[in-house]
Amino acid sequence: MNKFLKTLIWIVISLLGAWALAKIALQRGESLSAIWFVLAAVCVYLVAYRLYSAFVAAKILALDDTRATPAERHDDGRDFVPTNKWVLFGHHFAAIAGPGPLVGPTLAAQFGYLPGTLWLIAGAVLAGCIQDFIILFCSIRRDGKSLGEMAREEVSRRGGFIAQIAVLAIMVILLGVVALVIVNALKSSPWATFTLAMTIPIALLLGLYLRFLRPGRVLEASLIGVGLVLFAVVAGQWVADSPSWARAFTIGGIPLAGALIVYAFAASALPVWLLLAPRDYLSAFIKAGAIFSLAAGILLVRPHVLMPPLTRFIDGSGPVFAGKIFPFCFITIACGAISGFHSLISSGTTPKMILRESHARFIGYGAMLLESFVGIMAMVAACAMPPGVYFAINSPSSIVGGTAEAAATTISGWGFPLTGQTMTDLAHKVGEITLLNRAGGAPSLAVGMAQIFSSTIGGDRLLSIWYHFAIMFEALFILTVLDAGTRVGRFMIQELGGRMWKPFGRTGWMPGILLSSAIIVGMWGYFLYQGVVDPLGGINSLWPLFGISNQLLAAVALVVATTILLKMEQLRWVWVTLVPMAWLVIITMTASYQKIFSADPRIGFLSYANVLAAQIAAGKIPAAKLVDTQRLIFNQRLDAGVTIVLALMVLVLIVEALIQWYAILARRTAPVLHESPYVPTQWAPGFSGVAHGDD
Repeated sequence: MNKFLKTLIWIVISLLGAWALAKIALQRGESLSAIWFVLAAVCVYLVAYRLYSAFVAAKILALDDTRATPAERHDDGRDFVPTNKWVLFGHHFAAIAGPGPLVGPTLAAQFGYLPGTLWLIAGAVLAGCIQDFIILFCSIRRDGKSLGEMAREEVSRRGGFIAQIAVLAIMVILLGVVALVIVNALKSSPWATFTLAMTIPIALLLGLYLRFLRPGRVLEASLIGVGLVLFAVVAGQWVADSPSWARAFTIGGIPLAGALIVYAFAASALPVWLLLAPRDYLSAFIKAGAIFSLAAGILLVRPHVLMPPLTRFIDGSGPVFAGKIFPFCFITIACGAISGFHSLISSGTTPKMILRESHARFIGYGAMLLESFVGIMAMVAACAMPPGVYFAINSPSSIVGGTAEAAATTISGWGFPLTGQTMTDLAHKVGEITLLNRAGGAPSLAVGMAQIFSSTIGGDRLLSIWYHFAIMFEALFILTVLDAGTRVGRFMIQELGGRMWKPFGRTGWMPGILLSSAIIVGMWGYFLYQGVVDPLGGINSLWPLFGISNQLLAAVALVVATTILLKMEQLRWVWVTLVPMAWLVIITMTASYQKIFSADPRIGFLSYANVLAAQIAAGKIPAAKLVDTQRLIFNQRLDAGVTIVLALMVLVLIVEALIQWYAILARRTAPVLHESPYVPTQWAPGFSGVAHGDD
């Protein structure tokens, strides 16, 4: 293909993307086809990957495939494992794509489709992908060191130590919330519980198959693994239809929490090739397959987006969650645009497994684009259902009422017509007793996905099957974050403990592995337990903390990335990380202040706790609800305390970084990069992995 034709194709893609974005942003007065969302996202992603990521790779980072990666220099068969780039892409995408791109956009749809959609696309290509790509590159150049360790070496020892503590604390909160979303999704679905459980032995089989039985046969093992997973999905329906088996796999919240803790401990302690990488790789097929199928369904069905571009709730009075569009739209969407959690994976498991530096662009930038696309699909699924139905599913009973008729009356009064019979019929069609007051985003997303899928295949008679498939898909999506995140948390604890006792810091020392794994699961397990026993289901109190913590962590990652770029003498291009860093600091600090000190009890942690405490003092709380109310007060004050501590630690790190930046720019100190020495690779150009090669 000659250069002129290539240029013409990219011009057409760019114009099509701009046209689609203009339709989304400017069309008023008539319904908007969901096709424009797919076109806008895909075209922008293609242009961003082809041009922006290539510019960063060549001009700023200068990726070098002649340089040996940590996977080559430290191959130990446990954590440092040379891995085929497609397998590693699947692992990385599965590890980063958790509840955020599913739940966040669904909840943010209460503001309308426009602000969330624009932030999902622009935030991803300019901030989220850049963070993931650059942090992955930096960790590869530093023997796979964690974000906290890089902050200690590149920013300052004091700031780095604070960053390590802050990152670990944020990681604990993120994993606790992720685990809570899984528990809430599984405790009412034996189908999803069975299918999710079956992915574990299938992954073990796949790991052993690739390691010992048929080394290097990735395609062959993939076909076997995907076939078994699809069979498990079908078998899950048989389990759900069997009274005895359904009873066995209908598990309560606390036992499910215990099972997740045991699983995460195993995923952290076992060799990465045995459970973590193959399970995440298999999960990536289901994740990507479901998302691309949803996109294909949108193109075939061509549903119209029924939610308006902006709703009346941009003023902060939203029933799904309180708070104005700034900053809470950005905090709520979180992972679909930029996620601090990704920086932990990009400086945790992935850099220890990557074969070539050039793969960092495909894996770091590319996987985040795919996650952003997940967020766009979630936004479309939420906004394609009637707004009245959306608000009935996602609003708490304290606002809309506990019955279908009461909810219909309240929501219709907001200008979104709804009848009680509509909600009753919809619940019956998807095989649920009720869909009212199912806060958290997952059920409404499942309804939206099921309606699009059933419009393509099966109609209303298959709506219940598609709904439960979507619930299983969401739980599967999220579990991969839990196992990879726990392993990264184990690395962080070993790094911190290794300063006091060096053997503890060795990633291959089994006693250290077991002890650090137990510590990390115990820490996030505490937050999980608090959420499971929370009278409001945990999500209402923990999701805002999740969003703030996640975006604070992204700010930390971009501070570290900016410092490293300055030390690489890339002052001309430092805006690439500095601009998104400044934006994140503004929105996270604003959101933190409001969540701590707002006088509105629906927003402020402390004000809500004070209102409940006053009700107890006035004797307005019935004795039967006294313990639950006291638990709510404790959780709100705990959230406020955690937010204060995290915000202060991040501010200290920023001050330390500013001092470092000034010293570099004023030439008061010579910038010292802490990269590993250059070692030429011994691998042939076609080499594609020791443990996981190509066919």
